[in-house]
Amino acid sequence: MRRVCVFCGSAMGGSPVYAEAAAALGKLLAQRGIGLVYGGASVGTMGVVADAALAAGGEVIGVIPEALRKVEITHEGLPELHVVADMHERKAKMAELSDGFLALPGGAGTLEELFEVWTWAQLGLHEKPIGLVDVAGYYAPLVGFADHMVTEGFLREGFRDLLAIDPDPAVLLDRFASYQAPSKPKWAQ
Repeated sequence: MRRVCVFCGSAMGGSPVYAEAAAALGKLLAQRGIGLVYGGASVGTMGVVADAALAAGGEVIGVIPEALRKVEITHEGLPELHVVADMHERKAKMAELSDGFLALPGGAGTLEELFEVWTWAQLGLHEKPIGLVDVAGYYAPLVGFADHMVTEGFLREGFRDLLAIDPDPAVLLDRFASYQAPSKPKWAQ
């Protein structure tokens, strides 16, 4: 695995554990020689994960839409920054550059990015692993809701299982190393 895309917040969250987890993940990626692809911002846990990876000597690639660059939240210390037209292009570029996806706690934007790559995996548009770094139980309600979707018949259990969940990102990266994509996408017969 050369690079992992990390979805995370433009805010710090209500507890210091979120920034601590972002810093630990950035450092871990650098220590394992795995490049970080992320949203290109200097704010929130996005800035924290990038700064930690850079401080540990890691590769960091940012992808930011022009509209966000204009409001001056761009991380100016990145060795590689892609400025794209819009959020759609941002997600496509991040996916193109990455071999897997991790979601730290975040808001609506983090969830939107997560749901898109999860949907793409169900449709067979990529075969890359997806993990939730479940800091302090942050993703427990989402996991419960995903289980509810299975129970109610809106999501196949195999597609629910596309989301690897653990509070320890090292465990998730270890699981990524042996990841096998589903043999059939959602609409295959």
